[in-house]
Amino acid sequence: MSAGKNTPITTDYLTEIVDAFNRHDVDQIVSYFADDGEFYMAHGPEAFGRRLKGKEEIRDVLAKRFEKIQDMRWIGEAHWVFGNKALSEWTVQGTMNTGERIDWLGCDLWEFQNGKIVKKDTYWKQVVK
Repeated sequence: MSAGKNTPITTDYLTEIVDAFNRHDVDQIVSYFADDGEFYMAHGPEAFGRRLKGKEEIRDVLAKRFEKIQDMRWIGEAHWVFGNKALSEWTVQGTMNTGERIDWLGCDLWEFQNGKIVKKDTYWKQVVK
């Protein structure tokens, strides 16, 4: 199901979005975003990471990410909703094409408008040995 104007923001709705990420269903993922929605990635050239804007850019970057980390999954998730804002905590796991394993604790700060994501801001802790 993709969001509509009357879609309530609930923990079940956030679980549905994460499930689309776990299936690597890029078309389903972008259906949850507003046309001009923003996705702030955990790393990038700016202090806030890398900002993706709009469904096409989000789709393209996620498709490339899932090619590089084909078994990427978010597990152990917990969600909290505060009106049109929400917080999700999770662990992301997977193996990069380089063989490097990821197992990072992270969170998403979400903002919604009319049932669509207008901002998804991702943070994660990377283990450095």
